Amino acid sequence: MGKITFFEDRAFQGRCYECTSDCPNLQPYFGRCNSVRVDSGCWMLYERPNYQGPQYFLRRGEYSDHQQWMGLGDTVRSCRLIPPTGAHRLRLYEREDHKGLMMELSEDCPCIQDRLHLSEVRSLHVLEGCWVLYELPSYRGRQYLLRPQEYRRHQDWGAMDAKAGSLRRAVDLY
Repeated sequence: MGKITFFEDRAFQGRCYECTSDCPNLQPYFGRCNSVRVDSGCWMLYERPNYQGPQYFLRRGEYSDHQQWMGLGDTVRSCRLIPPTGAHRLRLYEREDHKGLMMELSEDCPCIQDRLHLSEVRSLHVLEGCWVLYELPSYRGRQYLLRPQEYRRHQDWGAMDAKAGSLRRAVDLY
């Protein structure tokens, strides 16, 4: 249901590799990644094999260099196709183990603190759909893929601290 093409050089030049499903290790197919074309679906790219390390969310479109997907370098070692879903719903909690003030979202949120008045998010429960949590407002900073499940503490989604600036539904806009 998805298709992504990785290119070693900028502007879709050099050796390329086309992928249509999750791939835990892209290293055998290319050494570096400086541009990407997403023909269909939503994808999460990871800097390390087995879906580890910094993550980058990409929707359908062309990314002529790694800076366009907020990549810090030209390393992509695994990718995951995000399954499409109809509904999106999640709950954010100010304390670990789903305690304290709770807020529910079903739409994108460019600034969690302004909209929900939470300075930190210490636990989450994704009820429906996949989401991307950004460390900073306006969909900037480190990114984390959130799939339907309970996240009892920020370490469960891979974060080193409870910074949560914005949330975006993982949906293909086309």
